[in-house]
Amino acid sequence: MNVKIDLDNKCPDYWVPPLVDMERWLNNAGGTLADESQTASVSVKVVDEAESASLNSRYRNKNQATNVLSFGCELPDVVRASLNVVPLGDLAICAPVVDTEAKMQGKSLESHWAHLLTHGFLHLNGFRHNTNREAKVMESAEIAILNSLGFPNPYAAS
Repeated sequence: MNVKIDLDNKCPDYWVPPLVDMERWLNNAGGTLADESQTASVSVKVVDEAESASLNSRYRNKNQATNVLSFGCELPDVVRASLNVVPLGDLAICAPVVDTEAKMQGKSLESHWAHLLTHGFLHLNGFRHNTNREAKVMESAEIAILNSLGFPNPYAAS
């Protein structure tokens, strides 16, 4: 799968990976999921804590900012088949939360961003972690994808 990202960065004061790196990471992840000739698009909006908390409250009934939220684009198969570029959906990533978590967990910002983009991307492709079994499958996929990119296991204790 060839993945193109539409990036909207509302947090210019925080470090955000270059678009070329984000696309490379998601192209790597997409290559493990689908036909490599398919082209897909993902909108990534980098948000502040207030917007993240608002989205999290509205869509998940949780009154706090969170690192990443995924909003899948549900299209009928007949429509998807007719498109040259298939929209997978939107990711809202809260830069201040990512920054704080990376520091608290002793991770580089780059590896944490790669993990959260991969995590959100897997959600857009149907992965869930509502049960222990689903979580194990999703975490295994994340670990394998990140490992193939040269990043450490995001779930290993630091």
